[in-house]
Amino acid sequence: MTALQPAAPAAGTPRVRRHWGGPAVGCFFLFTSGVHLGIVAADTEFYRPFADEALFAFVRDGWQDVFMAQSALFGLLLMVGECTLGLLLLRGGMAARVGWIGVIAFHILLMLFSFGIWVWSIPALVLLVWLARKDVGAWR
Repeated sequence: MTALQPAAPAAGTPRVRRHWGGPAVGCFFLFTSGVHLGIVAADTEFYRPFADEALFAFVRDGWQDVFMAQSALFGLLLMVGECTLGLLLLRGGMAARVGWIGVIAFHILLMLFSFGIWVWSIPALVLLVWLARKDVGAWR
């Protein structure tokens, strides 16, 4: 065996081929975390109108009073959160289970911001739940 060849699995350890969904969604979340880094670096005022059509007043008010009061900080926290979810999904195993829960919860919470976001979130949730079941089932 050369240094470039992968080690054979230990005797009695079945080799599990991972579903492509976890790595694909993980890479997407890493990409979107980079988008937030770019927004913070360029101009955090880009975030200001995001909650204007929110379904509840506490979301609109909270966005303006809390998020926009420290938009650079919260933009970076959003970036770190999405990056973390992406890395968990790329890691696989138990970490991916946490990552799947996180990305599904993220999309459910995103729906609080407007009915327009539902156009993205509902199909995304259907796909994410399907991919999570395929990915988790691959290493049960």
